[in-house]
Amino acid sequence: MEPGIFESVFDRPTLAARFSAVAASGFTCVQFDPRSAGLDPWTSELPSGAASGILAALRDAGIRIPAVEGTYNMAHPDPEARRAGHEGLVRVIELAAELGARFVTLCTGTRNYSSMWRSHPDNVLDDAWTDMLGSVASALVAAQTYGITLLVEPEPANVVNSTSRARALLDQVSDARLRIVLDPANIVLSDRSREPLEVLRESFALLGPDIAFAHAKDLSAEGRFCAAGSGIVPWEAYWDLLDGIGYEGDVIFHTLTEAEIPAALAISPWASQAT
Repeated sequence: MEPGIFESVFDRPTLAARFSAVAASGFTCVQFDPRSAGLDPWTSELPSGAASGILAALRDAGIRIPAVEGTYNMAHPDPEARRAGHEGLVRVIELAAELGARFVTLCTGTRNYSSMWRSHPDNVLDDAWTDMLGSVASALVAAQTYGITLLVEPEPANVVNSTSRARALLDQVSDARLRIVLDPANIVLSDRSREPLEVLRESFALLGPDIAFAHAKDLSAEGRFCAAGSGIVPWEAYWDLLDGIGYEGDVIFHTLTEAEIPAALAISPWASQAT
């Protein structure tokens, strides 16, 4: 395993400066958001050669991009919004291939009009699932074209809001290009009725072979996301569970400030890199 981070954690005037800060903080990779390079795939076509400047900044910093952010509301109640979202996602998938990334991350979405990170009572209805499934199927066509694997992250506010619904999606789609990015804080939040360790163990039992990417953020006792090591996620167990499935990928830290990075790394297998 190697440690990574969202480059957006670092407030710098240029992408090159962000990447340099990533490397200086002990990380080897980023889950990349195209907006960090001034790109917005959901509003316009990407300029020719958009990847070349990003690749140059990566080489200078000595880091890499294993995954690119491709989230849009895949269950939006407006079909036109879903169509526009898919068009943006296709641009992201093409960019990811040019950047040498293996993965593009997805958001299974919500019936909430205002934010894809807010829940809605209709998320549990069959039509929400059907619309989301159609979006995933369309995305997989593009993923096949460009040789990219898509990653679904169980999110408490989304249609796929739990380990069991993630398992159901994988089983229904049955496509090797659809895998899981696992975030322990999301998993713990999905079931506050049980101890965090029990919920995490169940998630690995159900999803283990399909976990292709991992995140690291924490959850406060009050149910707010926070920096790794500052909440109720059982971190030693999380690292052991990843080891137990033979996980050799990257672990992406996020939902933290630059000042919180040393403390977050201190509870990780990369504790020696905390400064």
